Amino acid sequence: MANNLRGEVIRLYKTMLYLGREYPKGAAYFRGRLKAAFMKNKDVTDPEQIKKLVARGDFVIKELEALYFLRKYRAMKKRYYDPEK
Repeated sequence: MANNLRGEVIRLYKTMLYLGREYPKGAAYFRGRLKAAFMKNKDVTDPEQIKKLVARGDFVIKELEALYFLRKYRAMKKRYYDPEK
């Protein structure tokens, strides 16, 4: 069971690191914050607590994707519609 949770945590970290490339404050800023968040919870051994933390990480991934989608939508809207309307 620990191997399964370890794989989930590594998948979460890699996914967030990939999404952090487009972060508005920069990839280096995001990478530092991501590493700090994972290091803060490195000593957690309770499987239920790890599952809760992974679920929270999945929520953050969805929020980042929504942020990027909104940014792209605003750029498209600015490009194709009149600003007066």
